[in-house]
Amino acid sequence: MSAVLPPSSTDSLPLLHRVLGWLRALRRPLWRALPTALGVVILNFALLQAVPGDAVDALVAESGSATAETTALLRERYGLDKPAVSQLGDYLGHLAHFSLGYSPRYDLPVIDLILARLPNTLLLMSLSLAISLAFGILFGALMATWANRWPDRLLSSISFLLYSTPGFWIGLMAIVLFAVHLGWLPSGGDGTVGVDLTGWAKLADTLRHAILPAATLSTFYVAVYARLTRAAMLEAQTQDYVRTARAKGLHPARVTFRHVLRNALLPVTTVAGTHLAGLLGGAAVAETVFSWPGIGRLTLEAVQAREYRVLLGVLLLSSFLVIAANILIDLLHARLDPRIQN
Repeated sequence: MSAVLPPSSTDSLPLLHRVLGWLRALRRPLWRALPTALGVVILNFALLQAVPGDAVDALVAESGSATAETTALLRERYGLDKPAVSQLGDYLGHLAHFSLGYSPRYDLPVIDLILARLPNTLLLMSLSLAISLAFGILFGALMATWANRWPDRLLSSISFLLYSTPGFWIGLMAIVLFAVHLGWLPSGGDGTVGVDLTGWAKLADTLRHAILPAATLSTFYVAVYARLTRAAMLEAQTQDYVRTARAKGLHPARVTFRHVLRNALLPVTTVAGTHLAGLLGGAAVAETVFSWPGIGRLTLEAVQAREYRVLLGVLLLSSFLVIAANILIDLLHARLDPRIQN
């Protein structure tokens, strides 16, 4: 006689198989990510080494009174007097011990500098990506539904305007309109100065300060996703499975959302995964305009101070974000379309 599993065991089997399937799907992308990350580290290090000057030069220029002996001692202290190959070996050794090195200018470990500002940038990027996908897919679906009619033409004009307008100009105009004239939102910073908030009140205050920079950062991507969703939905509407669904008498809304829009999301999510690095770069502009303390402003400060170790840490972080996003996009594609094999 075959053994009968108890109900709790049989109920947990589908979940166990699903988890094992996710782990198998992650195995190959993770192995591909390792050489990619190593190549990114070496390439970024070589490019920054080719730039003249270093952090000690910036410190000496600011002090204005450092001697040659002091400069040499500082370079020796921070390991900047070694050949480039030795510095690369030291940096890879630090990475093997999960360290990004030490910043001479800030007198802090690089990982502490990045982790202190990373939550603000992740919040800004997450809000911006959510706004971009929500409004981009909504506009694209409306444009495809009323293709070649006045709603399509109106939204297409708005998308073209958002696509062609510089982000910093939109940010400045948003400050003038919503912060100066209307007074609805703060003009900068990540929190109200002089107010000690905790818990949900602090979160609400931070989100209120993040609305304008996140919306400014998302304008370009709203236009991209709207046009992409429109084109993908118009192409999906001509497929046989859509005609079959309509012939079965399904409600038009069900056909649009269940069959057309779901398959049109595949190219949108693919492009969204590749835009994470662009969001991180665009965050530097938004954070500067709105005085938002994040990774973008830290990158600009590191460039001005020639803090190449901080730049390497930021570049490495952005590379890992893109790699992780691509893995998540692969898993999302498998969810949207079971025919896709990771």
